[in-house]
Amino acid sequence: VQLQASGGGSVQAGGSLTLSCAASGNIRSINTINWYRQAPGKQRELVATINSSGATTYEDSVKGRFTISRDKREITVYLQMNSLKPEDTAGYYCNAKTGSSEFVKDYWGQGTQVTVSS
Repeated sequence: VQLQASGGGSVQAGGSLTLSCAASGNIRSINTINWYRQAPGKQRELVATINSSGATTYEDSVKGRFTISRDKREITVYLQMNSLKPEDTAGYYCNAKTGSSEFVKDYWGQGTQVTVSS
């Protein structure tokens, strides 16, 4: 599985950005696609998840502001980010998980930087 992330940038607080994660390779093996973020000096945190059934989950601080979705071919996953706050500033990473239990394998795309100014 290969992942290509794009869509980061710089916006003012209250603005919006949409991140994209294009998957290729053995996409049928993917169970979940996830967006993580990591701010300088902080641990990487899970922001949003979409599973193979289309169910979604969100980290509490982004609920109601971020939406994760996928295209009908299930090749590209989007993270629509609205009402952005300076604390959303981070490198955002696309992740795919395959397998189950102790056989979960992670695939990562390159990070894309999101900078929100006050």
